[in-house]
Amino acid sequence: MQRMIDFRSDTLTKPSMAMREAMMSAEVGDDVFNEDPSIHSLQNFAADMFGMEDALFCTSGTQTNQIAINVHTQPGGEVICHWESHIYKYEGAGIAKNSGVSVRLLDGDRGRITRDSIANWKNPDDVHYPLTQLVSLEDTANRGGGAIYDLNEIKKIKSWCVENALPLHLDGARLMNAMVATGNDMKEYALQFDSISLCLSKGLGAPVGSLLLGKKDFIKQARRVRKVFGGGMRQAGFIAAAGEYALKNNVERLVVDHENAKALEAEFIKKDWVKDVVPIMTNIVVVNLKENDQRDSIINKFKEKGILCMAFGVGMLRFVTHLDVSSDEIARTIEAIKTI
Repeated sequence: MQRMIDFRSDTLTKPSMAMREAMMSAEVGDDVFNEDPSIHSLQNFAADMFGMEDALFCTSGTQTNQIAINVHTQPGGEVICHWESHIYKYEGAGIAKNSGVSVRLLDGDRGRITRDSIANWKNPDDVHYPLTQLVSLEDTANRGGGAIYDLNEIKKIKSWCVENALPLHLDGARLMNAMVATGNDMKEYALQFDSISLCLSKGLGAPVGSLLLGKKDFIKQARRVRKVFGGGMRQAGFIAAAGEYALKNNVERLVVDHENAKALEAEFIKKDWVKDVVPIMTNIVVVNLKENDQRDSIINKFKEKGILCMAFGVGMLRFVTHLDVSSDEIARTIEAIKTI
């Protein structure tokens, strides 16, 4: 019996045998005491990769984002972000609940905001308004179908943030997809941000974990907030070893996921029930249907053929390619698309 092909998310990847071996041989200590050598190794490796001063290993991308927001802001402030950004849409109102700040939601092409749009919404120093305290970007943009920011636009945003004494945070849940797709220098890219959240458990294939990158004083504060948020871990070197393995072995292969996404796109656009497919930039395929009420029935037709995808909004489907979907399974999916 053939296994289900699961495109619902790249979070569904499972550790390879080589990654599991790295986990089982990891040297461990107590990370709350800052004594886990495998966590130190991961943090140092990632910080060096991006040219950042320091890094902090955490349980999830939501946690690293929320810690960063908490360190950068004070209650009564405001965060500028896209209205479909993960920090606003998918983190359980954490911005308000954890940090007591509001959000200024901006529109923008495929989940991306610009220097000009941000500049229009910095609040004046007036008691009627919350103080603008942080700008946050997401690269790649999930709701934008894996859209990538142009580095030149990021530089413009950074310049404006510096002029206005505002920190710039990056939700880099799929940052390595962007790096592989663009070929941008990682250190030049990271230089634009005051903090970066880097997820290890999506396309990189680690079972759990994200890193928060920044300056040493920022990470020192972040470590305290992580403890307050219940994120202190003890002998977590086992999972840190998986993250380091992922960064060393599973980055360059992301291009295969991007090619697979384009192969699916090429077949979807031939179907008469498809309105369009959001142009592929990385590993997320967003299919817009001609008839909104067809969505659930099409999802079920794929399921009957052993393929899982997910609803992504009214009349929208999402397929995410990842390392646990083989070339044979991509071919099998293409054949299934032809028959639906």
